[in-house]
Amino acid sequence: MAPKNASFRNCPLCGAKKAHLCEPRAKRAVDIFESILVHTKGRFARTAFILADWQRDEIIVPLFGRVRWDPETLTWVRQYRVAWIELARKNGKSEILAGIALILLCADDEESAEVYGCARDRDQARKVFDVSVRMVELSPILSKRLEINRSQKRIYDQKTGSYYEVIAADAAGNLGHNPHGVIFDEVLTQPNADLWDSLRTAMGTRTQPLMVAATTAGNDPSSFAKNEHDLSVKVAKQPKLDPSRFVYARNTPEDADWQDEKNWTFANPALGDFLSMQALRDEAREASLSPSKQNSFRQYRLNQWVRQTTRWLDMGLWDSNAGLVVERDLYGRECYGGLDLASVSDFTAWILVFPGDDYDEVLGRFFIPEGAIEKRSPMRETLETWRREGWLTVTPGDVVDLGAVRNQIDRDAQNFNIKEVAFDRWGSTETVQWLQDQELTVWAQSQGIMAMSAPSKELERLLGERRLHHGGNPALRWMADNVEATSDSSGNIKPDKKRSSEKIDGIVALVMAIAAVMRPKEAEVMPAIF
Repeated sequence: MAPKNASFRNCPLCGAKKAHLCEPRAKRAVDIFESILVHTKGRFARTAFILADWQRDEIIVPLFGRVRWDPETLTWVRQYRVAWIELARKNGKSEILAGIALILLCADDEESAEVYGCARDRDQARKVFDVSVRMVELSPILSKRLEINRSQKRIYDQKTGSYYEVIAADAAGNLGHNPHGVIFDEVLTQPNADLWDSLRTAMGTRTQPLMVAATTAGNDPSSFAKNEHDLSVKVAKQPKLDPSRFVYARNTPEDADWQDEKNWTFANPALGDFLSMQALRDEAREASLSPSKQNSFRQYRLNQWVRQTTRWLDMGLWDSNAGLVVERDLYGRECYGGLDLASVSDFTAWILVFPGDDYDEVLGRFFIPEGAIEKRSPMRETLETWRREGWLTVTPGDVVDLGAVRNQIDRDAQNFNIKEVAFDRWGSTETVQWLQDQELTVWAQSQGIMAMSAPSKELERLLGERRLHHGGNPALRWMADNVEATSDSSGNIKPDKKRSSEKIDGIVALVMAIAAVMRPKEAEVMPAIF
């Protein structure tokens, strides 16, 4: 521990007096890459690892060059202890990580350095380790200095007593380590924070440890990786929140046109260099024909965090259909309803569709019991915002207040000309009887794929032609972003509650309302059958 009156000393390499970018330090790291390390794959294999401008100036230089004075050790140390690198796939993350691992192993002025490569499993962690091994084998300098033990997955530096090895993903078994460096690959695959926390907290006794995390965007908004991503984005915007965290995150904005090639470069800085533009064009063409492939293209090629593995609705297209829906202007208009009642203690959706000559308009009513909000702690703030803004009705208690739903339907029946209400039979007996008592025409809409396919495809058509104005209802948008679709060999489709990542009641109710619009009006209305 340094004495309280310890004198402050200028940087011995450049003479600076405060936290700064130390150019000699940065140059040393760059020189190691470009003079000692070599590429290991493809057409660049065995050639000097000349860093691309973005690799050099935006990652290696700041990561190794930024320093601060440490009053505890009375030395200048690296500013960053955690580095978050987030790029689309095939932009050379493994090669960069392998080079960083070798610097931490034998060129970071650390005796008995322990450098660990980890991921969800050893096979994933080996991907970076194997690149490091190949770099050592192809380097005349490193091959003489470092020893490779393939069976133990370890590279050993006899000169400093340091080693780099792959470890298992069992956090409990990693509590005895004392890492100087950690190479954490594909964080999106981590099920929780256990391994991360185990290694992060083990770095406390090192002078300037470094954990380098690299990943591509994931598809689970509640995951550990998404939490770290969100924190990193905040730090990138406000570095003072955590000056010890380095962030290089290239995520294509969500509202960017994913088919516009000008929007591909940001998440793919290697595009046109060692990443093929034609490969992305081919994948984009396939994605334009398949929602599921579009989701993969967004996640892996545009580095966008998506909400499910198989998206049904294009959210850019959804947003372009918002339009301006003024409820009072709809008074007296003919409309059709879709009612999807909650499973006792969650969302209930009541959707009205107003057919028009140029476009159809949609009103969405959503209800949730107060107790359900308490159980949805990650969404509590969002739900409360929807409540304040009038998008969501929150009722007292822990179960659905059918009285509140009926009161809203009754008010709507007075304001609009409701021609027909389509509903899901499940759990609707009492409410449907009430609807019939109000002299509303009701229709039991089957939830089978044959019955739901035509209105589902009509929803796709209306969105594609920008003819479904929904007013930007955020609750309905959230459900649209959650929804996945089931299809069969005949090409029939329907929204799938079981496969979707979260609640989709509003979209199901919307499809049912569209089914009511489509139903032949001259046909006799069949009674509700239970």
